[in-house]
Amino acid sequence: MEQKMSFFSKIKHWHKVAWFLVAYDFITIVASFFLALWFRFDCKYSLIPDFYFNSYKQIIFVYAIFTIIVYYFFGLYRSIWRFASFFELKKLTYASVFTLFVKALFATSFVRRMPISYYVFGIGFQFLFGVVIRFSYRFVLLLRDSRAGTDLDKKVMIIGAGDAGRMIIRDVNYINNNRNHAKVVCIIDDNPNKWGRYIDGVEVVGGQDKILANVEKFGINEIYIAIANISPSKKRNLINICKETNCVIKQLPNMYAEKAGVISAGSLQNISIEDVLGRDTINIHQEEVANQICGKVVLVTGGGGSIGSELCRQIAKYAPKQLIIFDVYENNAYDIQLELKKRFPELNLVTLIGSVRDTRRLENVFETYHPDICYHAAAHKHVPLMEDSPCEAIKNNAVGTYKTAYAAMKYGCKRFVLISTDKAINPTNVMGATKRICEMIIQTFDKMIREGRVDEMPMLYSHSDDNSEVVANHKGVDVPHTEFVAVRFGNVLGSNGSVVPLFKKQISEGGPVTVTHPDIIRYFMTIPEAVSLVLKAGANAEHGEIFVLDMGEPVRIADLARNMIELAGYKPDIDIEIKYVGLRPGEKLYEEKLMDEEGLRKTDDKLIHIAEPIDFDSNLFIQELNDLMNYAYENENEKVLEKIRETVPTFAG
Repeated sequence: MEQKMSFFSKIKHWHKVAWFLVAYDFITIVASFFLALWFRFDCKYSLIPDFYFNSYKQIIFVYAIFTIIVYYFFGLYRSIWRFASFFELKKLTYASVFTLFVKALFATSFVRRMPISYYVFGIGFQFLFGVVIRFSYRFVLLLRDSRAGTDLDKKVMIIGAGDAGRMIIRDVNYINNNRNHAKVVCIIDDNPNKWGRYIDGVEVVGGQDKILANVEKFGINEIYIAIANISPSKKRNLINICKETNCVIKQLPNMYAEKAGVISAGSLQNISIEDVLGRDTINIHQEEVANQICGKVVLVTGGGGSIGSELCRQIAKYAPKQLIIFDVYENNAYDIQLELKKRFPELNLVTLIGSVRDTRRLENVFETYHPDICYHAAAHKHVPLMEDSPCEAIKNNAVGTYKTAYAAMKYGCKRFVLISTDKAINPTNVMGATKRICEMIIQTFDKMIREGRVDEMPMLYSHSDDNSEVVANHKGVDVPHTEFVAVRFGNVLGSNGSVVPLFKKQISEGGPVTVTHPDIIRYFMTIPEAVSLVLKAGANAEHGEIFVLDMGEPVRIADLARNMIELAGYKPDIDIEIKYVGLRPGEKLYEEKLMDEEGLRKTDDKLIHIAEPIDFDSNLFIQELNDLMNYAYENENEKVLEKIRETVPTFAG
């Protein structure tokens, strides 16, 4: 007895359902074709001829068993019927058509030719009974959920009455309702032709101007933006409207989800600060970039950093002959190496660990790989930390840039692109001043090459043992032909050292969110946007230009903090405090795009400008740079600061 109970307890629930369906199908198939005969003869059993009824009995049981076997192979006993959909309906249709064809062929050939109406009504009843039992469970669930709609934890508004919106409505209302206790109750769409109409029983109530009114009318808790192709500026305006509602706002992750047909409520993601600040997509004709990079050996210093890693991602798309990641921090370099190997399995990728301060390592890299293009992103960028360590800023930023540029010139690198910053303009901090020195280094190399004075360019040695060693120099080598260029832009969202990750951390900890000053402003750009413009500007390099990227409108950091708090679902100064802590050492209230002495020249691309170079004594600059290096390696902070002021007259630190 116990063994018998154990056997039945091991039978899974879906097996029991499957056996029930088998029995149900057998009975209904037999009944369907009896009803077909009954209908054929005026719904009177006595009028059915014996020869037709005998033929029916002769074949019906075999046909029922055969049909059940066909249903099995079509998977009609293995579906989860609470999620029954068009897929199951399609399989049932195919199975019914196939069994009808076999039955008609067999009966006509071996038993008797039956009336056509017998087959038509018979398969109709068979299909109807099959659909009813299989979709009744889902129908009951939907009916129950519709009655329970007023007790839901979440009421959802969908923005976008397209395919994506329809998929999300079905996912929320029909599939995930029990789990999420949510229901879509209204739809917003700017197409007037859709207003007052319904998608799966949900009304399109109007355009964007109806959002606030309908949130209040229906008691909306969450808003889902289900528009796959929307410009950043339009999305920003839409988000700003939705933010006034205090609802949770979610959006499609990207345009590819809709194309792949995998949109669901679970695939939606939270609104990011990039969405709030984002500008319209920059459409850059990248033919010049592709022509420059394709088939070339490209080196990216600082390739594991936020800017450097995005440079590597975008460069990899243009099929370089070889991409070299060079970084001092192995963890970052390893992460981008794994990512690129997965995304671009055919890419010839080399990952090297080393410092731009190390002359011998740089010589070895350039001599071994002979890169055609070098993007120099390696730098210390954290403003307050560099205020406390000016010697390290000089070693890494200034001396490291000179050494990398020298190696590029010496080994025939065709193009050298420096990643600069708007903090180099009238710098008030050490980091900005060292980046201005980097720009001056680029201009000096370009000037010396054009004037044929490369022999006057010394190799800077940072250690005494290097001085005694004879290092191969550019004498006797072909005339250098490296094109040097600097690209200057402001803050990038989400980069290492950006205020955005700091604010996110502070919000997650419950605040306060610390802002240095209520009026402080910054220019912001997304990392991919900045890098695409860097590549474009680098492709246009000719004579030591400083390219200035259009950073759009400045953003008040206090507004940025408020936006991020609201996006996290809190109220500024109520749930999360915004605390003003004062400007940090070397920090400006605002960043500039140009120095007073610099002019601005347009390029073919309206988002890229050229700063007219400021004249300075190159020979004196080289001597000052050598002194800076010596003081830095002696760790003479005060002397370094004094020398920076002499080298960069606009430095106000």
